[in-house]
Amino acid sequence: MYKIAVAGTGYVGLVAGVCFAEVGHQVTCVDIDENKVNLMKSGVSPIYETGLEELMQKNYAAGRIDYTTDFKSAYKDADAIFIGVGTPEQQDGSANLSYIATVARQIAESVEKDCLVVVKSTVPIGTNDKVDQFIQDFLVNDVKIEVASNPEFLAQGSAVHDTLYAERIIIGTESKWAEELLMNIYEPFNLPIVSVNRRSAEMIKYASNDFLALKISYMNDIANLCELVDADIQDVAKGMSYNQRIGSKFLNAGIGYGGSCFPKDTKALEYLAKQNGYELKTIKAAIDVNENQKTMLYKKASKRLITFNGLKVAVLGLTFKPGTDDLREAASLVNVPMLLEQGADIYAFDPVGSDNFAKVYPEGKHGNGNIRYVDTVEKALDGANVCFIFTEWGEVKAVTPEKYKELMWTPLVYDGRNIYGVDEMLQAGVEYHSIGRASAYRVGKEESSNIELQSIKS
Repeated sequence: MYKIAVAGTGYVGLVAGVCFAEVGHQVTCVDIDENKVNLMKSGVSPIYETGLEELMQKNYAAGRIDYTTDFKSAYKDADAIFIGVGTPEQQDGSANLSYIATVARQIAESVEKDCLVVVKSTVPIGTNDKVDQFIQDFLVNDVKIEVASNPEFLAQGSAVHDTLYAERIIIGTESKWAEELLMNIYEPFNLPIVSVNRRSAEMIKYASNDFLALKISYMNDIANLCELVDADIQDVAKGMSYNQRIGSKFLNAGIGYGGSCFPKDTKALEYLAKQNGYELKTIKAAIDVNENQKTMLYKKASKRLITFNGLKVAVLGLTFKPGTDDLREAASLVNVPMLLEQGADIYAFDPVGSDNFAKVYPEGKHGNGNIRYVDTVEKALDGANVCFIFTEWGEVKAVTPEKYKELMWTPLVYDGRNIYGVDEMLQAGVEYHSIGRASAYRVGKEESSNIELQSIKS
């Protein structure tokens, strides 16, 4: 077993550190926020992630993991240091590598024995080369330090499972020593390991994420066409899924992708291509489709309603997907401001994301509208004139079509996640609009027309 330090305790760093401890390594997680460190020492996770808090408590009690702000003591005698700090998107679409640089310099000035530095953060191709050189430039002691790439492939909401039971582990190294050490660290996981050079490992991460983003945007583009030609995107997706070359994952149409990875990584790869004199047309298209998709429901509702001013608007789901409290690039962050500007009286429900959203939009008046946070779906729907579904939480999916009809003043529902069947909403008396399918409102009108025609003929 190895002595491992992990820089950063966000989704990447904290999950990696806890999982390394779970398989038996001695782990120290480093963060600059002392309050956050104390929180983690008490067994409380700073992020919402299924199963994470339990493993934190278990391994802290067993003495396999600790948390500190003292990076010097954590780094000085570590066998390997994993960097899991953020690389946020900058205004031009490039990745901000300042946090990586800060940690790299701290490592160079602290390490007192031979050590492998492993970059888990998502970084542009060639960054590991720069980190390697940066560390050598600031190295204080006469020790051997090499840099390896080890991108993460976890999904928020299932990050612990995705780490412990990964489909594969990607490692990028430039020496046999680095390759063997990293393979030994991952040996207890008993998972397939793909070993490549550093630049290929960096590209695998971007190419994988961007391919999935492409898939989502493609299905959303097809969904928009389905509405125009009266096809059903869910039927189309089902038919496509039987083709093994396509598969069944990431075929669900909706109001676009969000989170910390896909939006940032597509823009970063597009930026990198431009810097190298190449245009990634497919990636650019994926970005454009996704931006347009986020406001699809708002546009539909705006055509249907004269105004949102003074209307009670139920918003179900604030996070970018269920299973996480992460709001990054969430559709709610685009739509809620527009609704508030139009004077909507918003009642928002999210089982874990409301506190984070309230940091951006505190309860009360904003512009021409108001926002309130409620702890049940029913409170959001009670007396509402219109409902928007942005996240397919279990609590939302559990609401029956009849409940919308019963609770809402006007049962008008805009579903960005295609939770319900068009027919079942129609039968419950709900005017239902979704993505890539004929609306219950239009189907209802067509059925009425058919009944009238039959009456005339008879």
